[in-house]
Amino acid sequence: MSFHEVRFPTAISRGAQGGPERRTDVVVLGSGHEERNARWADSRRTYNAGYGVKSLDDLHAVIAFFEERRGRLYGFRWRDHLDFKSRAPQQPLTATDQVIGTGTGTQTAFQLIKTYGSTFAPWTREIKKPVSGTVRVAVAGLEKIADTHFTVDPATGVVTFLPGHEPEAGAAVTAGFEFDVPVRFETDRLEISLTGFQHGAIPNIPIVEVRR
Repeated sequence: MSFHEVRFPTAISRGAQGGPERRTDVVVLGSGHEERNARWADSRRTYNAGYGVKSLDDLHAVIAFFEERRGRLYGFRWRDHLDFKSRAPQQPLTATDQVIGTGTGTQTAFQLIKTYGSTFAPWTREIKKPVSGTVRVAVAGLEKIADTHFTVDPATGVVTFLPGHEPEAGAAVTAGFEFDVPVRFETDRLEISLTGFQHGAIPNIPIVEVRR
C-alpha cells in the first residue's frame, strides 16, 4: 500500500475532531430482546482536520499536504492527541507499559501492541507506526538498550532482538512507546470558501485510518 512516512501538521491535528468507530448490527426481536453482532473485529478511527484550522496559513499548509499526498492516493501519519502513547497521554512512558509477548528462548521478533481494558473483554491493537526514538523495551522487568539489545522498525512496529539477546523462555517482553495512526484523506476534493472561513466557517477535511 502506498504510504508516506510523514506526519500531518501536529498544530492542526491538535484541534481536530474524531475518534474510534465500530460497526455493530443490532436486531430487535418481536419479544423486545436484542441480538448484537460485531461486524468489525477492530475499531477504525476517523477525524475531521478542519476543526484544527485556525488561520489562512493553516489552510495553506493543509492544501500543500493534500496535494503532495495526491488526495486519497498516499497514506500518512496522524497524531491522535488523545491516544498517542502506550499509556495515558499525561503519564510518563516506562519500559513496562504494555506486554507485547513472552520469550521462548528463540523468538526474536515481537509486534508492538496496546491493550485497552483489563477485566471483561480487553481489546488488543497492533501498533504499526511507533515514533522513532521513543520505544523502550524490557525483558522480565529489566530494560534493554536500543541498537545494542534490540531494534525497532518505525514503519511496522516490529521489535527485533539482536543475536545473543533473545528473551529467555517464559520471560515477559514489555514496551513503552509513542505512536502515530496510519491514515489517508477520505476525499479527493477539498472545497474551501475563503469568504466563509473569514466568518468562522470550518472546512471539511475528512481523515480515515487505514488498516495495514
